[in-house]
Amino acid sequence: MIKYALVCEHEHGFEGWFSVSADFEDQQSRGLLECPVCASRAVRKAIMAPAVRGTKAQAQPEPTAEMRQMMMQAMGEMRRHVEENFDYVGDSFADEARAIHEGRSEDRGIYGEATPVQVRDLARDGVRVAPLPPKPPEKREIN
Repeated sequence: MIKYALVCEHEHGFEGWFSVSADFEDQQSRGLLECPVCASRAVRKAIMAPAVRGTKAQAQPEPTAEMRQMMMQAMGEMRRHVEENFDYVGDSFADEARAIHEGRSEDRGIYGEATPVQVRDLARDGVRVAPLPPKPPEKREIN
């Protein structure tokens, strides 16, 4: 597998994994690559340093179960904070975020739903948005 650092037309950085180098070009030419932040399909390779291992290279430690649990807990706490302190605006998120950005609505924290196209348009216009971490699985849903 080959890992490429990718960037969209709005300079959102992310990575992509491909079986062979030609897969990137093929998927790019067919418009199959999409920014996970704004859904832009104008994606290109970013400059990245090659991963060259020397004789003293140290392997990156695999995240432990404890580390994964801490991350899940932090994400859950962030989601709870948003749900308890921000206004839920449902499907009106994109319109309300734009109204706040333009000063037509009260400046406050909001959350809700938006399509990838709406998120892309907001990001393109300088409206700061970020995805909310997913809800943690219920205890009964785990194994």
